[in-house]
Amino acid sequence: MILNKKKKSISHDKFAFVFILPFVITYLLFALYPTIYTFVIGFTDFMGRPDKEWHFLKAGHFFDNYKSILGNGTFKTAISNTFLIWIMNFIPQMLLALLLAAWFTSRRNQLKGQGFFKIVFYMPNIITAASVAILFNTLFGFPKGPMQELIGYFGKKPFDFLNEKMGVRIIVAFIQFWMWYGYTMLILISGILGISPEIYESAEVDGANGWQSFFRITLPNLKTIMLYTLVTSLVGGLNMYDIPKAFTDGKPDYATITTNMFIQSKAFSGRYMYNEASAASILMFFIIAILSAVVFFLLRDKDAAKEKKINKMAEKAMKQKAKEAMGR
Repeated sequence: MILNKKKKSISHDKFAFVFILPFVITYLLFALYPTIYTFVIGFTDFMGRPDKEWHFLKAGHFFDNYKSILGNGTFKTAISNTFLIWIMNFIPQMLLALLLAAWFTSRRNQLKGQGFFKIVFYMPNIITAASVAILFNTLFGFPKGPMQELIGYFGKKPFDFLNEKMGVRIIVAFIQFWMWYGYTMLILISGILGISPEIYESAEVDGANGWQSFFRITLPNLKTIMLYTLVTSLVGGLNMYDIPKAFTDGKPDYATITTNMFIQSKAFSGRYMYNEASAASILMFFIIAILSAVVFFLLRDKDAAKEKKINKMAEKAMKQKAKEAMGR
């Protein structure tokens, strides 16, 4: 009987490998291989058609593509725009998501129809980004459009929002905020529901009010979830493309051009400079990786890290004593 059970467990392990095989193959073909290929192209003279012959750059010029990108003023503008729009979007998104999550999970105020409100708040996230961008372009159209009519109702002259640099950045940031705050809210709600109710019950017995429970129980226990939200938002924000592209295509004067739009224009317009586009892609890859690592380091659980370090030192000391004992 024991042997039969052992055979079954081995066969189940084999099936587990079979089930993960499609993901592994898909990842290798559509994620790892393109990343490695892009990295390689960044050190070549690859331009023009895909079937055109290309060569690696000679010694002394190996990093010319990277130097060209780092010295490109449009690339610097694209990076600053990308970070600015992401920050303008993420801060209010997180604040509103936290407020709504606390509201929906409040033990004192049992809100009726929670499912309906959650669907309404999440709804913008299921609409395609390009459709939303075109919609907002129409709303803020000049000289005619819904916003112009609203301005005229208050006796003001039409205002061209789409020709103001900061104006279009604010609108793009608002679209990003409006589309993603519902998703962030649901992630935070799931995190709050994972906190033991006994902690809140003990706090209530001790006389803690709603704000005290939120700041001293909810927020500290949401640290890991908020870290996940921050990192995923950072990665998504620095890869922003469809909304600014469909909204004003980077206008006016590169006000909303992002790094992905810059890479797309380098690779698929003009001289088809795949080499420089690949270099820009790899630079953004390293920027995102470094920033993600910094965020993980700054927001890590210091107590857990300290405990792990102490355990490692204790284990090392025990091994050292065991060696000394054996040497005797």
